[in-house]
Amino acid sequence: MKILLSNASSDPIYIQILTQIRQSILSGELVEGDSLPSIRQLAKDLQVSVITTKRVYEELEKENLIDSVVGKGSFVSGTNQDFIREQRMRRLEEKMLEIIRESREIGMSSQELIQHLTLLSEEEHTE
Repeated sequence: MKILLSNASSDPIYIQILTQIRQSILSGELVEGDSLPSIRQLAKDLQVSVITTKRVYEELEKENLIDSVVGKGSFVSGTNQDFIREQRMRRLEEKMLEIIRESREIGMSSQELIQHLTLLSEEEHTE
């Protein structure tokens, strides 16, 4: 898991960290049971306050994306698969809306878009 922080971002540091870890879990890069760095180690690696990383982990726990076990560390949770699926569906819908807007800009009808999607899906399935 790689976390990149930007001083140019309008988002606070903890939001940047939270968003990137959440995205790693939702995308499947981090899966159930994967361990996360300790709060102190993550703070050291990112050169941020321990309070910042503690806040991130607490938020991820509230979302049931991670479980923290005293003395053992923090791990990606497997208990919230419905939430993860729902979030991935929401991201997929956003991408689909972007495709719909783009297709309209080049004059494609809905039917043409569906046909094109079907063709691409069939080609992907045969590979």
